Amino acid sequence: MCGIVGYVGYRDALGVVVDALRRMEYRGYDSAGVAILDGQGALAVERKAGKLANLEAELAESGVASFAGTTGMGHTRWATHGAPTDRNAHPHRDGSGKIAVVHNGIIENFAPLRRELEDAGIELHSDTDTEVAVHLVARAYADGPTAGDFPASALAVLRRLEGAFTLVFTHADHPDVIVAARRNTPLVVGVGKGEMFIASDVTAFIEHTREAVELGQDQAVVITSDSYRVTDFAGVEEGVRTRPFTIDWDLAAAEKGGHDYFMLKEIEEQPTAVADTLIGHFTTDESGGRIVLDEQRLADQELREFDKVFVVACGSSYHAGLLAKYAIEHWTRLPVEVELASEFRYRDPVLDRSTLVVAISQSGETADTLEAVRHAKEQKARVLAICNTNGAQIPRESDAVLYTRTGPEIGVASTKAFLAQVAANYLVGLALAQARGTKYPDEVAREFRELEAMPKLVERVLETAPQVRAIARELAHVPTVLFLGRHVGYPVALEGALKLKELAYMHAEGFAAGELKHGPIALIEDGLPVIVVMPSPKGRAVLHSKLLSNIREIQARGARTIVIAEEGDDTVRPFADDLIEIPSAPTLFQPLLSTVPLQIFAAEVAQARGYDVDKPRNLAKSVTVE
Repeated sequence: MCGIVGYVGYRDALGVVVDALRRMEYRGYDSAGVAILDGQGALAVERKAGKLANLEAELAESGVASFAGTTGMGHTRWATHGAPTDRNAHPHRDGSGKIAVVHNGIIENFAPLRRELEDAGIELHSDTDTEVAVHLVARAYADGPTAGDFPASALAVLRRLEGAFTLVFTHADHPDVIVAARRNTPLVVGVGKGEMFIASDVTAFIEHTREAVELGQDQAVVITSDSYRVTDFAGVEEGVRTRPFTIDWDLAAAEKGGHDYFMLKEIEEQPTAVADTLIGHFTTDESGGRIVLDEQRLADQELREFDKVFVVACGSSYHAGLLAKYAIEHWTRLPVEVELASEFRYRDPVLDRSTLVVAISQSGETADTLEAVRHAKEQKARVLAICNTNGAQIPRESDAVLYTRTGPEIGVASTKAFLAQVAANYLVGLALAQARGTKYPDEVAREFRELEAMPKLVERVLETAPQVRAIARELAHVPTVLFLGRHVGYPVALEGALKLKELAYMHAEGFAAGELKHGPIALIEDGLPVIVVMPSPKGRAVLHSKLLSNIREIQARGARTIVIAEEGDDTVRPFADDLIEIPSAPTLFQPLLSTVPLQIFAAEVAQARGYDVDKPRNLAKSVTVE
């Protein structure tokens, strides 16, 4: 949800900012813009609707000489208030043209603030909520107790704003200063030598420094080329805590590595992503070994006292949560409810001190999931976060955290982060089973060893890519694809359908196969592609036989059946128009394999249709507003 970068230093600011925007364009690509201070009291701004390439073309035409300076900021937008047009693109300026702002999030009380400005005779030039902030700062800087004090003027305005936002301000009369602040949406400081960065994402400055500082809730920062000062919105530094950290991956991890799309690279990185997520979570002791979690802060005694588990998440993370339910209930006998985070707090769920809430979010900033976490905490429930972003807001506000270690995921449609979340959920389930004694130590160790073997099997699944791509190209013209699954195959079917919707803009639905005769079979017609996720015949044989009956039913009605089945499952071969074979795996772990062909299928259909796989329309990587 919008990418922001700011820079103060000794380099050419325009080059630094545009390079950073290129790496953050996955956060928003409705428009892009830059503001550069020349150090002589001038502020040059350029902005353009559409992808970053449009802005770069505009800059080339106008000439970069007018954008010379060593302080600047930039923005890639995912539109909320106002259409994605040139006039609504960021940065926005005040009436004097000296102050500029970029913004991620929503200012919820912008309407009364806009009326206040218009009543004062100030003309606004956009339809955005953002523009009110820069005019309010200009008024505070011109008159009143903060007159002439740029940081104090910005802080005075921040105290008036409601909603979820990251805001970054520059002032032409203060060319060596940037003021930024965050509430609910991400912001991190990059600490260099003789230069400082501010950004939504560390990918913006990883080329220049690996030293970073994560800002907390309702914190503001003033950066210069050689310093940063963090305060609360009242300007008070005392008692304000920040979290310095070192980025443990390099620029190559955020580059395409020879692939046409980041998503294709990230699909291939999934064996490593799953392996890295598991590393360090099993230690040998006198009992043979035990599961350990990151920053757990929940003692075994607390884990034993839980009598119910809620899993809250959005999108692909929600599908990962559905898979968590199967594993946790099977291993621990605890009841598990899986909730869409956007619905969780509005239905008044029954929570107390004996409830564990597992919150899953790749970014750690997902607005609905963050609010679900806060609601759970208010009800005295304990919260364990599963997150890919070290130090993000959700893990900061949780009682415990398990980090997936996938590195940056640039493609908007989640792939390696999803598989890592699934693996992390299994770790949580095993940790609960271990603490509660529902599995013996040797059983926990055996399950972990089987889980640890999965990355090698994922590598083998990736070898099916040419076959899957060929099927996808054949079906790229069809208007609808259905997905069927049973047991853990059902969330996989939902995830496969979501990927196709996200990337190829096709009608796609995932169904529990047992529901087929309760309505969805009416959709079956001659030639309709149906992708079926088969369970292992060696696992739950009854599920296998029932799903085989479902395949016969839809094939008899003319459907084209594309079946994902275990190697050697010859019983399904006569009923599969296309058979994609995956290695044998324990039933609960099979989704780590069966999901991968569906990701490849969706990406290839999108490519065949001529769509941008990394940046599907209307979507952003991180949804940081409700």
